[in-house]
Amino acid sequence: MAPPSEEPTDGAVSPADYRTLCDLLRERTGLSFTEAKRYYVQRRLAERVEATRMPSVRDYLNLLRFQASGAEMQLLVNLMTVNETYFFREKYQLDCLVNGMLDEVVRHRRPGERVRLWSAGCATGEEPYSIAITLLERWPRVDEFQIELYASDIDSMALDRAREGVYGERSLQALPAELVERYFRPVAPGSWRIIDELRESVDFSLVNIVDPAQVRRFTGIDVVFCRNLLIYFDDLGRRNAAAMFHEALSPGGFVALGHSESMSRMSSLFVPRRFPDAILYQKPAEGAGA
Repeated sequence: MAPPSEEPTDGAVSPADYRTLCDLLRERTGLSFTEAKRYYVQRRLAERVEATRMPSVRDYLNLLRFQASGAEMQLLVNLMTVNETYFFREKYQLDCLVNGMLDEVVRHRRPGERVRLWSAGCATGEEPYSIAITLLERWPRVDEFQIELYASDIDSMALDRAREGVYGERSLQALPAELVERYFRPVAPGSWRIIDELRESVDFSLVNIVDPAQVRRFTGIDVVFCRNLLIYFDDLGRRNAAAMFHEALSPGGFVALGHSESMSRMSSLFVPRRFPDAILYQKPAEGAGA
């Protein structure tokens, strides 16, 4: 007699297939989904199984595992990621950027040298554009240096929206009216597009931060904004991400995390720095003790 099958008969995902999917997502993206997320994951999985016309979840998992192009994995990841954000979110860190952090970064640099900032997990672009607006509006030395602003995400559809730069009232809710007027142009009722000069100032790219080959281009970074991304990783994924940021940063560079995240729980590579506006995490300067 054959052993009882673990394959459900009601359209749900079997425990074994759910574990396989979660392991695959963690391995490929760093995203960690627990049993508590089963309903959320199962709904999105069902969408892709239907769209690909796979005869079963197990066949779909084989497609994810062996498809050379990785196109289907990208489509699934786009469904799995959460892109809830808005301009000037957690503004106190933007205040810190221009009230002290950047002045410390450029203390020993000559005018014309580069300053590199990276928005990791930029979603639909509100964060890097908020950084750009803050620099233009509030950092008196912005014209003295060559500012390079990078933004990356694992969600290709979110990046398309970021490059397009069109936003609704919800995204703009925390922006003063004068900044909306200065940096946006109306394109439809309740919809505005960020000006071309600002869109062209941000280098957007599709990056999986758990893939060493994809993050290799980020070197000599002075400030990393990685807010509310690592909460979706497990402990090992967070430690690996912290090590990757440490490698990407210049000596003395900073990491800004989300308000519920703490680098001290992830890594001992960084030194907490308390500024008047926020607590940041700093890569020790060369020759400095940790």
